[in-house]
Amino acid sequence: MAACMSDIEPYGCYFERAPEKLVLEGYRRWIAGFDTGSVAPWELTFALYTDLLGPADGRRVLSELSHFVRTLRQCALCPLRSFPFGAHHICRDECMALGLIAGIQHDDDEAAQLCLGAITCTARQELVGEAAASFAHSLSQLDHQLLPIPRAVLQNILSRVRRDTVH
Repeated sequence: MAACMSDIEPYGCYFERAPEKLVLEGYRRWIAGFDTGSVAPWELTFALYTDLLGPADGRRVLSELSHFVRTLRQCALCPLRSFPFGAHHICRDECMALGLIAGIQHDDDEAAQLCLGAITCTARQELVGEAAASFAHSLSQLDHQLLPIPRAVLQNILSRVRRDTVH
């Protein structure tokens, strides 16, 4: 699904907004580091975070991202998927990660729970929820608030993915 939308003006491309870029590109790069066994994607994440947030805040928020992704990987229902860095498309797992962080930031507990349930095993949802909340709040403290993602949009994404995998 394409993600550059003209209807979010004056922001331009959704993923060029700093908050969304921090979450999505951070997620993609951190997952790539785990998947490849290379530190290069993690170094790229560090550069992104320190460029956008400054050295001290970048290191602090990167620590929260690392904890979130590590916890999510350990508790995910399936191996986590992602597109390559900078892609202007988004997969189901990326949608759910963005929806989870946005839901927490906007006090939309139903959207956050929907996302949590879609990517995390039931027994470990609390752990992932706590890690996501720490990450979401650290971004909010620095005025990096994601745009809200309506629950209906998240439900639509989940239903389309389920339909596509059934055929």
